[in-house]
Parts: sequence; structure tokens; C-alpha cells
Amino acid sequence: MKNPHLEIERKFLIGRLPRNLERYPRSEITQGYLALGRRAHVRLRKNGRVCTLTFKRGPGRAREEREIHLNPAQFAILWPATEGARLTKTRYYLPYRGLTIEIDIYHGSNEGLMVAEVEFADSQTYHSFRPPAWLGQEVTGASGYSNVRLARD
Repeated sequence: MKNPHLEIERKFLIGRLPRNLERYPRSEITQGYLALGRRAHVRLRKNGRVCTLTFKRGPGRAREEREIHLNPAQFAILWPATEGARLTKTRYYLPYRGLTIEIDIYHGSNEGLMVAEVEFADSQTYHSFRPPAWLGQEVTGASGYSNVRLARD
């Protein structure tokens, strides 16, 4: 059973985009960071019309994650505090062998970067995952590809 406060994921660069990407569901994401620590951060995100505030702690593949939903007014009040630590991306959701591969195509200062993430319910599924051929190098835990770093640099 998945721990509701533990995020287990793997991250990959994209070797080539899968065919017919436009046929999959997608959303536009805007996010910024209210607090950036070495081992924890607080993120503000708007995914379509859904606004959230998320606390994450820990490195790499398994991190503590706690999230609450905000209404648009709450989001608007907090958003100015993220100045200097923001990013935008289009996220595609591709079903793959009972999982979902999330493809993030970044915009703005990160234009051209494409990364895929897969979240797992447990460590067994994490270790047994075999990525499709179109995924490139695994960068799980590589700080240069963390959203925190991309939003800040």
C-alpha cells in the first residue's frame, strides 16, 4: 500500500518524444517556490485550475510530500512571494504498463528541456520498472534537473 506522504519516483531525460504526443492529456503548469532549503522546500503550483501548496523533504527517489489545495484567492496572495524562483511547463500524461509517465516540456529560461517522471506506489515497483526505449538517461536525484534548481537558476 502506498504511503500517502511518501513520493517514490524516477526521472529521465527524454531521448526522443513518443509519437502522437498531442493525443495524450496535458496541462499547463506554473509553479514557484516560497521556501528553498537544502533538504526541504515549499512549492506553490497551478496545474490548470487546480492550485496547491506542497511541502517536500528529502533527496532523490523517495521523499516526504504533503500537499494542500488552495483556492485561487489564496494562490494569488502567495504567488508574489515566489518572485525569482518560478518555472512553467507543459505536462503530458502517458499511460504505460499500469503506470503514468509524466512528460514535462519546459518553457521560458528552461526552453528545450524535456524530462519524464514516473511515480511508484512502492520500492518493488520502482526497482522492477523498465523504461520504454524513447526515454533517455536516468537523472533521478541529479540536482541539475530538480524543479527547485530549474526555477531558481
